[in-house]
Amino acid sequence: MENSEELKNLFIIVNAGFADDVLELTRAVGVTGATILNARGYGAFHKSFLGIVVEPEKEVILCITDKATADKAMDVVTEQAGVKTPAHGICFTIPIDKVAGINLALSYETDVETEGSAD
Repeated sequence: MENSEELKNLFIIVNAGFADDVLELTRAVGVTGATILNARGYGAFHKSFLGIVVEPEKEVILCITDKATADKAMDVVTEQAGVKTPAHGICFTIPIDKVAGINLALSYETDVETEGSAD
């Protein structure tokens, strides 16, 4: 992308029950919308009870936002809902080069193509 205001897909993964708290944190720094997915985790620290593996429930929060807002959101999530908190949150971003089917109600001009959007 040629525009300095790149769009990012921000992924935030937290323990189940913490998504609403994290959404409040991200709204405070400018994230305007999100999708929450229910998930289950798998890793080296699984617990077993009577031969049954207990898989921790997770919530995945997906946000499309500009790079500056994504950076602020990552900072606040790391500080207030990070791995050393009960939410045990982790986050990362992936660049977006095309978006289809959503209205980009962002406060800046973007070179991201919006295919099929109604004007």
